[in-house]
Amino acid sequence: MSFSFKEIATATMVLFAVIDIVGSIPIIISLKEKSGKIKSGRASIIAAVVLVVFLFVGEEILKLIGINVYEFAVAGAFILFFIALEMILGITLFKQKSGNLDSATVFPIAFPIVAGPGSLTSLLSLRAEYALENIIVAIIINVIVVFIVLRTSSSLQRFLGKNGIAIIEKIFGVILLAIAVKLFASNIQELFN
Repeated sequence: MSFSFKEIATATMVLFAVIDIVGSIPIIISLKEKSGKIKSGRASIIAAVVLVVFLFVGEEILKLIGINVYEFAVAGAFILFFIALEMILGITLFKQKSGNLDSATVFPIAFPIVAGPGSLTSLLSLRAEYALENIIVAIIINVIVVFIVLRTSSSLQRFLGKNGIAIIEKIFGVILLAIAVKLFASNIQELFN
């Protein structure tokens, strides 16, 4: 076990920016209005299980289809880059289909809002650089934040306002863009070594 505060902090920031639970508050509130209630605890636990399982099994799945972690990390860097552009420029590149509102807790809250393609890709990209235990701590921290935001989404929206949420989204977009460039640069070198 080699816990590193720096690795935990970086992995937490990457996942926080990719999950963008604060930016998803309007979607969460809309789903609450349509489906009646979202089970915050259940959504958080399901998302955590999906993230942790993918962290351990994701690499094996990649091996089955003949892709290594570095190739996946480079592809992940591109996805993070485009997610960051969405956040910074306020445009929509990825369209999400709306699911059955009765199961809003599982879909789309737990998957794909929390444990979506961006966060799953980020996990394997992070795994190429950081220790597993530090990534797991980062997942736990993010799941706790997700739980708190789901529980208090109405209050947070009133407190932050649309401008506050937009500012937070832009700040994390820039951070995510820088992380995407770093991930790309470090993993592209490994591909050619």
